[in-house]
Amino acid sequence: MEALRAAHASGRAVAVVSNNSAECVQRFVELHGLGDFVAKIVGRPTGQPQLMKPNPFPLITAAERMHMDVTNCTLIGDSLTDIQAAHAAGATVIGYANKPHKADLFAEAQADAIADDMQAIADALTTA
Repeated sequence: MEALRAAHASGRAVAVVSNNSAECVQRFVELHGLGDFVAKIVGRPTGQPQLMKPNPFPLITAAERMHMDVTNCTLIGDSLTDIQAAHAAGATVIGYANKPHKADLFAEAQADAIADDMQAIADALTTA
C-alpha cells in the first residue's frame, strides 16, 4: 500500500494488470480502500487465456486506457511472466523478489531492477 501511495503522491498514475479477473482485483482494491490510488484495472480476458501474461496484451491495454505509450511505463511484478510480459511490451520492469529464489530468476530474465522490499520501491518513488 505504501508503494501505491508513493506513486500517487509523486503524480504517477497506477494501473493494476493481473491474470486474475478484473472484478476480483476491483473487489480487493475496494476492500482495502485503495480506489484513490488505482486508475485502471486490467484483468484476464474472459475466454482468452492466450492473452494473459506473459503475453503483453494486459500491459498494452492498460497503457492505452491511460493514454500512455507502454514504453514509458514501468511494471512492478513478482513473477517470471510479469518480467516476460514487460519485455515483450517494451516496458521497464522491476522484479519484486518476494521470495529468496526469485532474485536470481529475475536477474537471469534481465529485469531492469530487482527489489525484495516494497518499502524500498515506495522510498524510490518518493525521492524520484
